[in-house]
Amino acid sequence: MRRAGGLVTAEFSLVLVVFLTVACGVLEVGRAMYLYNALYMVTQRAALAAASADFSNPQAMAAVRQRAVLRTMPGNLIMGAPVSDAHVRIDYMSLSGAGTEVMQPIAAGNMPACPVNNRIACMKDPNSAACIRLVRVRICDPAVTDKCDLTAYRAMFPLVKLPLELPMSTTIAAVETLGAAPGDEPCP
Repeated sequence: MRRAGGLVTAEFSLVLVVFLTVACGVLEVGRAMYLYNALYMVTQRAALAAASADFSNPQAMAAVRQRAVLRTMPGNLIMGAPVSDAHVRIDYMSLSGAGTEVMQPIAAGNMPACPVNNRIACMKDPNSAACIRLVRVRICDPAVTDKCDLTAYRAMFPLVKLPLELPMSTTIAAVETLGAAPGDEPCP
């Protein structure tokens, strides 16, 4: 009888290793699916908030990024490491061109000084390079600032190194108030 007990222990340990491997694999696939969906939701939340937030206020823009990743302070997306509020890149876009409008990101030097000045610029010429008409939000690697590189996927279990990258999640929304209230004066 003692011999059979050792055999059961050996069989149990083999089955346990296979079971835990499959269970960890299922959890990792589920988390990857969650991240693919969550990143799209993060860009949607940020684009809708940025369309109504004052682009000239750094605190307001930081709050937009934090709320997009479901936080009230800097940090990672819940169950979504390594994605954090630093990965949320917000670009303001103009529509330029006569007849065929082309989306162009507005360079920092061409941005209006405040939301009211944007309204004035858009009323003068809606196709001006300084008229903010769209907001584009993407999930980018924060270490690279000149272009939008994909972020590497980090497995939930550190023993597994998966050569995956998170998808390019992008949302484009039309601007709304950009934080301008009725009666606000133009800024210098």
